[in-house]
Amino acid sequence: MFPNSQKESHHTGDNQQVIPGEDKAKDPGLFVPFPSDRVCQPKKHIMFLKTHKTASSTIGNILYRYGDARNLTFALPVQKISQFSYPKLFTTSFVEGVSSGVVEYDIICNHLRFNKPELEKLMPKDTFYFSIMRHPVTMFESSYMYYKSIQAFSSTGTVEDFLDRGWRKYNPSAANNQHARNNMAFDFGFNNNISPNATDLEEQARVAIVAIERDFHLILISEYFDESMVLLKHMMCWSLDDVVSFKLNSRSEQSRRTPLPHIADKILVWNALDWRLYVHFNATFWRKVDTMLGREEMSREVSRLRQLRTELQDVCLQDGAPVNPQQIKDKRLKPFQYGIAVIQGYNLKPDLDDQTKMKCQRLITPELQYSTYLYGKQYKH
Repeated sequence: MFPNSQKESHHTGDNQQVIPGEDKAKDPGLFVPFPSDRVCQPKKHIMFLKTHKTASSTIGNILYRYGDARNLTFALPVQKISQFSYPKLFTTSFVEGVSSGVVEYDIICNHLRFNKPELEKLMPKDTFYFSIMRHPVTMFESSYMYYKSIQAFSSTGTVEDFLDRGWRKYNPSAANNQHARNNMAFDFGFNNNISPNATDLEEQARVAIVAIERDFHLILISEYFDESMVLLKHMMCWSLDDVVSFKLNSRSEQSRRTPLPHIADKILVWNALDWRLYVHFNATFWRKVDTMLGREEMSREVSRLRQLRTELQDVCLQDGAPVNPQQIKDKRLKPFQYGIAVIQGYNLKPDLDDQTKMKCQRLITPELQYSTYLYGKQYKH
């Protein structure tokens, strides 16, 4: 596919990813320290970098619910749009209320391209910065299905077709083509258009890793979502109730395609920078687990979190599971459909009492609808 490209090792299964704790020799484990309080105080100043196709919509819902219940102030995009002028680098001018004198924000979690100096102008000094990464193989397959209409993918029939021939027509300047290569690196503010044969690939990866460790307190891992929520709970001084969720913006099984091993190898070569970021931060995630909780305690808390989710499913969901969009009865709760992916949603049980219905509805409200609701709540227009 690429002249003289170096073959990368990989793991493609959802339950068998990079071995927890690998890459120890190369990783200094230098996350920015967060000031520790003598008494644990729940964090309420939060910056979540919402990366693409990484289960970030589910985390966004967790943050929406947390802030909504406590009347915290969200930094929201101007003019009720869903993203902060992405893919441009973030500036404070993209935030509703800045021009009219709103100066206090608690949470920012809509899509943006990371720009720390501008975010520091907006958010309090004690803001907790975190994000999430996903294995590039499954992430790239998801991106291909969701962003099928972009220039990079539109003329190709399959992921393998793009990797074998379509990449030759890839134009990094074309609209939305950042989704076709090293999208995680791009979201973190770095150059994503780097060749796997570039002589400075390892140096660019090192620079990105150092910067992310400097700027973020925590990087979560999509493949270990429940473990990530437990670790987030501890670092935020929250409860399990605060981090329980249902999957949002998730595809139906019939629109998923598990790449074969030889295709996975090609994906890792094409996304060489993202692969290096993922390997590194998967390792740091598990070291943080070992330092803060230990594997046994993590396992116990994950079990409790899953039990709590099951209990909520039994209370809230008519079907007990997500359904395809045409089966959603309340069209106000239908998730946005894009590309050739089938994005699922939920039906609530009928005859729920008002308080239970409100709690359940917030758990299943898609990102666009929740963001619009918060906009109306804050700005009354």
